[in-house]
Amino acid sequence: MVTFQFERTAPLPLDEAWRRLTEWTRHGDVVPLTRVTVVTPGPTREGTVFVARSGIGPFAFDDRMEVTVWCPPDDDGGPGLCRLEKRGRTVRGWAEIEVRPGPGGRTRVIWREELRPRLVPSLFDPLVRPVARTVFGRAANRLLRRP
Repeated sequence: MVTFQFERTAPLPLDEAWRRLTEWTRHGDVVPLTRVTVVTPGPTREGTVFVARSGIGPFAFDDRMEVTVWCPPDDDGGPGLCRLEKRGRTVRGWAEIEVRPGPGGRTRVIWREELRPRLVPSLFDPLVRPVARTVFGRAANRLLRRP
């Protein structure tokens, strides 16, 4: 089991940072070799299910996720929190994306995640953790930069 967290500060209003980070199909545009399909009809809410398919050909796997907490930021500048439960056969765990007011009208993003890759022994956790933090951190950077 690998847990990690990272933070970013973006020059965006809370609601725009939230929109960019929680538009699930966009994650496929910024995570290498990944395509995201939303399974349930929109808009996103608790119970929304989507699948991230990562890899190439026979070496691809599905990372099925369900939104279990959906609290968008409020109009008064209150924070937003989304929690995803990873329920795939290959990857289990959870992810939380939080947005809150930051310095100078910016938005502070806090991303927390627990990964339990089924086929990777815990012996490799010290290697998986920095790779996962880098991959998801770069994805968050790209999502926040692209309108």
